[in-house]
Amino acid sequence: MPVYDPGFAPVLESALSGTSPAGNLFIRDVQERLTPNETQRNTLIVAGVYIIVIFILWHLPYLKVIIYPFKLLTVGFHEFSHAGMGLLTCAKIHSIELDPDEGGVTKMSGGISWLTLPAGYTGSSFIGACLIACGFNTNASKVASLVLALFFLLTLWWARRNWLTWMLILGMSGLIVLFWFIAGGIALRYLVLFIGVMSCMYVVWDVVDDTLARKVNTSDASEFARICGCCPSRVWGFIWLVIAIVYFGLGIIVGLAVFKENADQQKADSAKFLPVPGSKSAATSLGVDNPLLACMMTMFVLAASLF
Repeated sequence: MPVYDPGFAPVLESALSGTSPAGNLFIRDVQERLTPNETQRNTLIVAGVYIIVIFILWHLPYLKVIIYPFKLLTVGFHEFSHAGMGLLTCAKIHSIELDPDEGGVTKMSGGISWLTLPAGYTGSSFIGACLIACGFNTNASKVASLVLALFFLLTLWWARRNWLTWMLILGMSGLIVLFWFIAGGIALRYLVLFIGVMSCMYVVWDVVDDTLARKVNTSDASEFARICGCCPSRVWGFIWLVIAIVYFGLGIIVGLAVFKENADQQKADSAKFLPVPGSKSAATSLGVDNPLLACMMTMFVLAASLF
């Protein structure tokens, strides 16, 4: 015969209502992990400024040349994602080509088309999200730059004799090395953040421009719609747009949850992990952790490197 325990009722009621001690502890822990500290707030401010600056430069006839190389870089991410998924589905990659009109093409044979086609947008969104998350921490940005170096090498291998791709990769490699040596690697963090924001924004804008705002018959969405036959290209474009926005948000959430070190802690850790000459003095004297100064310095060096 079951025995009724009066003391169990409050416990059961709290568990069902989500107010149990364990549930409260979990919710409080999540709130603490996602509440930005001062350094993370500065990073979010810089990311917000990047979004505004990129949006403005995107539509200005002459100044948009400042972000032109980064547009090509994000196209490179797009084509690399096609090639990467092609390798995973046993395709043979013949070449990756970029053209001056901010377009690109990956030539391959074999593979699974319904996986390789959407991989361009979803893959470059994922790369952008990873770079955004790494942009919250100096050491993580160093690791991200090493991963980018591997991406550059593979892209050059597939680029063959495409001169524009070679120029882009060599220029970006030099820019990363330059930023690695500025302020003990702190500037590299803002560069990685910029590339991540740029990659995610390019995916959003390209999907909207090629698929939602106007239908381009040669777009990935149009080709994917032709292969699947179940939905029009605008539906697939909208799905990829939502995925890109979700990845963007996840990149910020991961950055907030994982990299909780403040500026001083990051500076100390960076001095021990792949250090650069003068990292301690340079970071202190420049005061780069001010978000607006960091953003202005990054944009200034980017512009100076082009002219």
